[in-house]
Amino acid sequence: MSRIGKIPVTVPAGVKINVQPASVDVEGPKGKLSQHYTANVFIEVKDGLVHVTPTDETKAANAAQGLYRNLIHNMVVGVTDGFSRSLIINGVGYRAEVQGKMLVMNLGYSSDFIAVIPEGLTVAADGQGKITVSGIDKQLVGEFCAQIRKLRKPEPYKGKGIRYETETIRRKVGKSGVK
Repeated sequence: MSRIGKIPVTVPAGVKINVQPASVDVEGPKGKLSQHYTANVFIEVKDGLVHVTPTDETKAANAAQGLYRNLIHNMVVGVTDGFSRSLIINGVGYRAEVQGKMLVMNLGYSSDFIAVIPEGLTVAADGQGKITVSGIDKQLVGEFCAQIRKLRKPEPYKGKGIRYETETIRRKVGKSGVK
């Protein structure tokens, strides 16, 4: 039985949740999100709480209970507070800047990388090598940050590359040289 799925999601003031037969719509001050769900779970809203219960006692239904409870919780947090991730660019000459709806990055290759910013996200890049991605959809924020990080992963010898702000890179010593 899912333990996280048993905890009901509290709905703050100003957030409307509409449960339809195959999808859940959450609308709040920052925007509107929608999520489809399977027939393994039953979702109901009562007394300012969202309850997710499995329709039967199978392993898939119990797993879906915890999954959809967390997805609904992330949607509620997203439309009220929003999500934000920060990336750090480390390297000589590495830089990033936002030009309209594009993020242009110079990462030590012969040409610049241009990433189109998805609809619903805001990206800010300061001159010190920090990129901040924010939006209401946690999944979209995380996916865009992962795509940016994938362009130049941090390497353990010099520490160059793109890393998350909370990530620590274990440094390695290089070759010892001649004796």
